[in-house]
Amino acid sequence: MSSTFTLSSLQTHSPSTATAAADTTATTIVTSLSIPSYQSRSKETWIESLRSKTRSNQFRKAITTYIEMTHEGVPPDKFAFPAVLKAVAGLQDLSLGRQIHAHVFKYGYGSSSVTVANSLVNMYSKCGSYMWDVCKVFDRITDRDQVSWNSMIAALCRFEKWELALDAFRLMLYDNVESSSFTVVSVALACSNLNRREGLRLGKQVHGHTVRVGDWKTFTNNALMAMYAKLGRLDDSKALFESFRDRDLVSWNTLISSLSQNDRFVDALLFLRVMVLEGIKPDGVTIASVLPACSHLEMLDTGKEIHAYALKNDVLIENSFVGSALVDMYCNCREVESGRRVFDGILDRKIGVWNAMITGYAQNECYEEALWLFIKMEQVAGLCPNATTMASVVPACVHSEAFPNKEGIHGYVVKWGLEKDRYVQNALMDMYSRMGRIKISKTIFDSMETRDTVSWNTMITGYVISGYHSDALHLLREMQRLEEEKYSHYDDIEDTKQLSFKLNSITLMTVLPGCAALSALAKGKEIHAYAIRNMLATDVAVGSALVDMYAKSGCLNLARRVFDQMPVRNVITWNVIIMAYGMHGKGEEALELLKNMAAEGARGEGVKPNVVTFIAVFAACSHSGMVDEGINLFYRMKDDFGIKAEPDHYACVVDLLGRAGKVEEAYQLINKMPPEFDRANAWSSLLGACRIHQNVEIGEIAAHNLLRLEPDVASHYVLLSNIYSSARLWDKAMDVRRKMKEMGVRKEPGCSWIEFGDEIHKFVAGDGSHPQSEKLHGFLETLSERMRKEGYVPDTSCVLHNIDEEEKETLLCGHSEKLAIAFGILNMPPGTTIRVAKNLRVCNDCHLATKFITKIVGREIILRDVKRFHHFRNGTCSCGDYW
Repeated sequence: MSSTFTLSSLQTHSPSTATAAADTTATTIVTSLSIPSYQSRSKETWIESLRSKTRSNQFRKAITTYIEMTHEGVPPDKFAFPAVLKAVAGLQDLSLGRQIHAHVFKYGYGSSSVTVANSLVNMYSKCGSYMWDVCKVFDRITDRDQVSWNSMIAALCRFEKWELALDAFRLMLYDNVESSSFTVVSVALACSNLNRREGLRLGKQVHGHTVRVGDWKTFTNNALMAMYAKLGRLDDSKALFESFRDRDLVSWNTLISSLSQNDRFVDALLFLRVMVLEGIKPDGVTIASVLPACSHLEMLDTGKEIHAYALKNDVLIENSFVGSALVDMYCNCREVESGRRVFDGILDRKIGVWNAMITGYAQNECYEEALWLFIKMEQVAGLCPNATTMASVVPACVHSEAFPNKEGIHGYVVKWGLEKDRYVQNALMDMYSRMGRIKISKTIFDSMETRDTVSWNTMITGYVISGYHSDALHLLREMQRLEEEKYSHYDDIEDTKQLSFKLNSITLMTVLPGCAALSALAKGKEIHAYAIRNMLATDVAVGSALVDMYAKSGCLNLARRVFDQMPVRNVITWNVIIMAYGMHGKGEEALELLKNMAAEGARGEGVKPNVVTFIAVFAACSHSGMVDEGINLFYRMKDDFGIKAEPDHYACVVDLLGRAGKVEEAYQLINKMPPEFDRANAWSSLLGACRIHQNVEIGEIAAHNLLRLEPDVASHYVLLSNIYSSARLWDKAMDVRRKMKEMGVRKEPGCSWIEFGDEIHKFVAGDGSHPQSEKLHGFLETLSERMRKEGYVPDTSCVLHNIDEEEKETLLCGHSEKLAIAFGILNMPPGTTIRVAKNLRVCNDCHLATKFITKIVGREIILRDVKRFHHFRNGTCSCGDYW
């Protein structure tokens, strides 16, 4: 801040030149001011007037009084200089402060008055001077008192020289100068900004020192409470709070804000209640601290009560943070319009309020509104975006269809110099992942100077949504390794904030689907154990992901055990377990779960079925051949459960009918769908049924409609080609494949995965790149001979090429699931269950061959294809050959 008052004759910038210029001060100091004539005043009157104005924070008037006093020929003394220097510090005018310093030397108080010297130390530190200036003044004080040391320690803290501040505190004690509450406040602040281990060690010593000297002032205790909270010892902070009685508003605010900032939201609200009951009136800091608790706990009614209190006591007007917290609370409770009303009612909108509203819109999927408000913030309010702004604007750009140039926002981030901010980098990583440009996300991740848990979670999520499940698991292992190193080398870490990451519930719920996709059971169990050790297993999202992981790894019993042990279940949990039973062909159990879910919801003890629940139930009926039960449920779900049929429900029932061979009925059901419904999934289900039952006529109708709706989906062409090939219509099959080539559509190759040790081994049909490929093919040929002796006859109808039978049998041996099974037999101990996952539907020949393999090698083989599970044991399959 630049003062309008200038001592124009004093151009000096250091004490060494101050004296030479000081002689002309009295005449030139007022050249630019019109000073009224005063009757003669006594020196004491001038100084008292100066000190009075400074005490009441009228800093500019204090400077004017000083100028008038010197103009009248009244020399300043050791009482005037501290007052005027405090006024300069309040104005933060360094140039003016240097001129006053020159006056100090002119009048001979440079070394004779410790009070004046202390004021100079305080002035230089508050005016943004160099630390060297402060140290130089301090070093020249010959008779340092308590205030001298306090001023110096406080100055070092302002310059964030935390270790030097602590060194100065030690020297102060060595000089036998007693500390005060002001000393402890600065020293506690310094301790709280060290790494956690060192900060706690020294902070406890400071606390012990205050106990020894009997410093139980509220001021001191507040500083120590804040220190413990910032160093992660919230219980120590709380214990200290409860140990003294003279608690003031700052004490309560310190505790409540600490609880809220450490996610102990219930405790924060409880202490707010106790605070009010004890007659302490909350202020803006209290309200801004406790509203995030209402936000995270989604306690809308409590938040409204606090809002009413803020309006009644004018807190909203006085504290802009309250406005931001209210907007955030309403938006987090999905009351976006209420948040906007609060926003519109704030006259003086700081950038924090704009950020809260933009973030609220983005988090509630109001992406266009978020972008329009961002534009208004810049163009109308004239505010520059900061990192918080862009961390919300980037996701809005990703999801907004009205914003096509998504990479452009990255350039905008660079323009404002925010590309190195961690929160913005996290948002950019997520953006590129969702755009399918995972390599750019990884480049940003690798370039980050510091990564927090969100950074790791974002990158892992990016891999998962891009289908790179193996990379997601590899990154998880790297995160775990670094976390273990962090704690094993704890003594060597200078700043633990540089390694502020830890696997949390979001990490686990993000990576568990990767384990499920790859049937990585061992890794999934390891994550489950980690969740139990770190008390994350009871989290409903983690529990739901564990149920899904075990179910998709073929362990239905373990999935059910996790489900039964969950203290809280949401609708996702129920849907996952119902889907699990369906994938394993246990339709009756799935229907029983639906009844239990509906009964609990009716009693108010649980959640009610939703749209997804019935998709899961219909899929369960389809895989179990329960046609009548599924059709009956379809026609009564509106009346019995209040769920109106949607396009996906029709698609599931079409699959149910078509899989059972009722292709004509499935076709008629599609024709009965409401005209506004999207029929793509229903036609796809029908086309798959025509492939199973070789219905060329209806298959052509389904394919015609599908290729009109989704011309770029390879599976539609492949299914139609397979229908023609099965009917030996080779020319038509070739025409379909030729059209695929012309359209640039490529068939997804058959892939299978099997977990062995810490690695996921991937096999692709016809690919010989695996290190054991030659060995596996040789083993399969030998195994095939043994299978033939047991009665196995290769089903060459699965080879949809017009080649001779011998070539067809050779191709069958190269199917990815056979290679994965062979790998498991050769590498896993005898008796171990072999678990294989495949990205496509298992073919008839592989299904038949696997039944023979289990009989010969005496192994259980669990094979999950894109539709369901097949549990092979002793020559039979759990699907009963119905899939």
